[in-house]
Amino acid sequence: MSGAVVHPHPYVPQDLQLPGYVPVVLSQSTILGVYGAASFLVVALVWIASGCCSKITKVDRILMCWWAFTGLTHIVIEGYFVFSPEFYKKDTPFYFAEVWKEYSKGDSRYAARDAGVVSVEGITAVLEGPASLLAVYAIAARKSYSYILQFSVCLGQLYGVLVYYITALLEGDNFASNAFYYWAYYVVANSFWIVIPILIAGRCWRKITAVQVQQKSKRI
Repeated sequence: MSGAVVHPHPYVPQDLQLPGYVPVVLSQSTILGVYGAASFLVVALVWIASGCCSKITKVDRILMCWWAFTGLTHIVIEGYFVFSPEFYKKDTPFYFAEVWKEYSKGDSRYAARDAGVVSVEGITAVLEGPASLLAVYAIAARKSYSYILQFSVCLGQLYGVLVYYITALLEGDNFASNAFYYWAYYVVANSFWIVIPILIAGRCWRKITAVQVQQKSKRI
């Protein structure tokens, strides 16, 4: 009686136990290409649709594109990870499972279902994802809560990234298969959720304080 085929995984540490692991089927170029194409389509559609909104500046249109992109990424991509604990066992090229098998080469805590990572991603997918899409509507409809909403989501994203990196450092920061995956996936891919939220939070802070100053001057 022959046993089930055991596939070695490419993750660090090598003795990480992933029973039933199935290697990545889709190529790296296919995974990144699909993500890039889907992201471009979302951004293009939002950009075109935002052009129909009256009195919306180009900056606000760009922000709408960002919030739509990041919101769908949180809900769809990260949401799949949170609610699919055995994604590494998928023996068919299901795209979302392939994404996380590939990304785990840069951070094996995903394949290992590290409690800290799952918690951060869960909060991101369930709270920050819908809030990001709400920001798209808030900007388009010129809602009074637009800036405070964007500011709050940015703080949540920055907090999540800080926890993500700090916990990795505390645990030895040795979860990447090699230097390429470390810098490409772990560092560069996540840096967008550091730089962009900082810029948006700064803009929102200036907008909010400007309104406060204006209101005080009117009272005087």
